[in-house]
Amino acid sequence: MSRHAPLPSPADGAEAFDPDERPSKTQRKKASHELQGLGQALVDLPESRVRDLAIPENLRDAVHEYRRTRSHEGRRRQMQYIGKLMRGVDTEPIRQAVLDMQLGRAKDSLALHEAERWRAELIASDDAVGSYLRQFPQADTQQLRSLIRAARKDAALQPEQRSGRAFRELFQFIKQVRQDHE
Repeated sequence: MSRHAPLPSPADGAEAFDPDERPSKTQRKKASHELQGLGQALVDLPESRVRDLAIPENLRDAVHEYRRTRSHEGRRRQMQYIGKLMRGVDTEPIRQAVLDMQLGRAKDSLALHEAERWRAELIASDDAVGSYLRQFPQADTQQLRSLIRAARKDAALQPEQRSGRAFRELFQFIKQVRQDHE
C-alpha cells in the first residue's frame, strides 16, 4: 500500500488542483516590482497631477511622505510601502496620468525639433519662406522676413562675432506661430 494518498481525479467529482491558478513567487515579485516602478512614476508626477488623480487618501499621503523623506533607505522603504498600497488600488488612472505626462513631453520635444527644422530651412532658402507661409498663413510675413534677414546677416559673420540673438528671435517667432496655429 502506498504511503501517499492519491490525488483526486476530476472523475471523482473533486476539483483538480491547478498549479497555474495561483501565481508563482517569481510572478508575484515581478508584479510587485512593476507596481513599485509605477509608484516611482507616480511620485515623479507634478503635485497638481497627483492631486487630481482618483487614488485613496493613504496612497496620496504615502506619496507626500516619500517626497519629504531625504535618506536613501527611507525613500527605498517608502517606495516599497507605496508599491504595497498600490496592490489594492485600480492602477489604470495612474498609468494613464503617467502616459499623458510622457506624451506631453514627447509632443513638446517634437514641437521644438520642428521649430529648429523650420529655422534652418528658412535661413538656408528663400523657397522655404513660401512653404512656411502656406502652412502658417497667420504668420506676420514682414516680421518673418525681417527676422530671417537678421539671422542670415548674423550667420555670415565670423563665429566669434556672432551674437546668436537673431537665431533665437527667429526660433521664438516660429515657436509662437506654431502654438497660435494649434
